[in-house]
Amino acid sequence: MPKRQGGPLLRLTGYKDIFKSFTVTAAHDIFAALADPTRVKILLLVRDLQLSIGELADLLDQSQPRVSRHVRILAEAGLVRRQKEGAWVFVGLGEAALAADLADLAVRAQPGADPIAAERARLGQVRSERQRVVDEWFEANAGEWDLLRRMGGQDEAVEATLLESASSPAIGRLLDIGTGTGRLLELLAPLADGATGVDRSPEMLRLARGKLAAAGNQSADLKQADMRSLPFEDASFDTVTMQQVLHFADDPAPVLAEAARVLAPGGKILVADYAAHGHEELRARYHHARLGFEEEGLLSLLAGAGLRPRLVARHAGPELSVLLWEGRKD
Repeated sequence: MPKRQGGPLLRLTGYKDIFKSFTVTAAHDIFAALADPTRVKILLLVRDLQLSIGELADLLDQSQPRVSRHVRILAEAGLVRRQKEGAWVFVGLGEAALAADLADLAVRAQPGADPIAAERARLGQVRSERQRVVDEWFEANAGEWDLLRRMGGQDEAVEATLLESASSPAIGRLLDIGTGTGRLLELLAPLADGATGVDRSPEMLRLARGKLAAAGNQSADLKQADMRSLPFEDASFDTVTMQQVLHFADDPAPVLAEAARVLAPGGKILVADYAAHGHEELRARYHHARLGFEEEGLLSLLAGAGLRPRLVARHAGPELSVLLWEGRKD
């Protein structure tokens, strides 16, 4: 019988360099982790969308303990990473480029067939459920958001200024601190070389996931983290944004110092927040620790964090003005 030409081994040539930096043991662990079809499906499912263990269990029609075991094996091989947010555990692709390469390899190994066709059809239900949660949350909190909009009312102008400032000269690697519902990630992530949003609240992160999924933006990474202690190495980002976040800090100085720590040389921090005001009801109703900031006061705080500060813009509103400050790291 003549040898078959163009089989899987031929089609998968060009991947041998992937493993050059790995030991034989590491390579064995990686291939062992992918020896189970379910684990291959998990790798492909989380390639473009972070999914909770519960969502994976529903998509794969398996029990959560069984899915958790598969995820643990993939995580130990470095192919996925687990992220705990409250009572939920979310699964995303491993940080190493190897994970993405192997996901592509799994698809190319089955030409003409989608390995997760059935599961992909159910992903629409996951996105719909996430959007339902977003809609319900905004409906329940519509009154409070309407009040802040009436007092300020300059959201579009602030966002336009943030977009312009972040893109000058380029966004690069983006970190959005206190990302909330992920609005800034919606705007900036498509223009960035990589985007990460952090928030202390698991509820807000779930809302952000829902909004980003509905917008078709799956590239942003979301993590539960405190702005006072960021889980990133020094100089990890080129642009750091904080929109309506700093007024929740009792002491903003260490928050800005921590943001400056993860900022790369030549990078910039953009802070959009209220100008100093006297609306005490915001402290009681919305738990604002600071009633806005004096222009010079925040410039001094940015300088104290080792940054070169300037005021970028002032956006006046009926009762609340929003200022945009920038701090550059020389």
